[in-house]
Amino acid sequence: MNFQDKARAVIEVEQKAVQKQLQHIDQNFDRACEMLMKCQGRIIVIGMGKSGHIGNKIAATLASTGSPAFFVHAAEALHGDLGMIKLQDVILAISNSGKTPELLTLVPILRQMKIPLVAMTGNANSALAKQADCHISVAVDEEACPLGLAPTASSTATLVMGDAIAVSLLSAKGFTREAFALSHPAGNLGKRLLLKVENLMHTAPDLPKVSPSVGLLEALIEMSSKRLGMTTVVDQKDKLLGIFTDGDLRRVIQKGIDLQKTQIYEVMIQKPKHLRPEDLASYAFDIMETHKITSLPVLDAHQTVVGVVHIHDLLEEGL
Repeated sequence: MNFQDKARAVIEVEQKAVQKQLQHIDQNFDRACEMLMKCQGRIIVIGMGKSGHIGNKIAATLASTGSPAFFVHAAEALHGDLGMIKLQDVILAISNSGKTPELLTLVPILRQMKIPLVAMTGNANSALAKQADCHISVAVDEEACPLGLAPTASSTATLVMGDAIAVSLLSAKGFTREAFALSHPAGNLGKRLLLKVENLMHTAPDLPKVSPSVGLLEALIEMSSKRLGMTTVVDQKDKLLGIFTDGDLRRVIQKGIDLQKTQIYEVMIQKPKHLRPEDLASYAFDIMETHKITSLPVLDAHQTVVGVVHIHDLLEEGL
């Protein structure tokens, strides 16, 4: 058997199924999105079998893009989970055939509760489609399964339509990257948009700092004890005058400068790049990567040194 030919054939069938969904973006799609937009509670996605698995993913996508939602298994709803559904909710019921017994059993109860019902099926003439307040077609011409039995193209089409709904709602609500990050705080995007310099910076007593009049050797002792590869140079009010790093030390040695007779102010870097506590950690990482810097001082609004951020701190956070 040629597995590659079979795989290509499957993808071609599913590609056609997805393309066909463009025909189903019509007034019914608009109406469904409007119903979901007006939802004062949660969008409850309900399904069975493969439609249930797809529904679970659609609910997760909706929830993470600004439309509160969760999935309820149709069979479990008939055995107690119906209590999770409130009058302010909207139902998104998924069934390729539109004849799923568990869903059809739920419909009269939902009608009695007067909960809006959006159906997503592959059969516009099915019982579920006809009883819903709004029906979105996800019909396909054929399944990729050669037996025409296993949901393949139909489940892919349903997933694509679910994404179309979620992204349409996202756009209509003006959902932002920052809002997305709030629902994904542990992810990389969440860290890039939420984690700030003040959450990572080293502060006193681990903050390396010396006065400008100290000798270079004394400054090196401070650098060694604080283990950040640098020290800040500050005045009597802790305002930043400059910094001195491991790289600066190498350059001093290469120039043959006497370490015992040199004061730190003679070799420090004046007006170095710096950060604010409220700066995003991702911004700090970009600055360090662009300029090949391993550590940066952090200044408050009064130009007082309040911390130091090291590249290792950022790398440990996966930035």
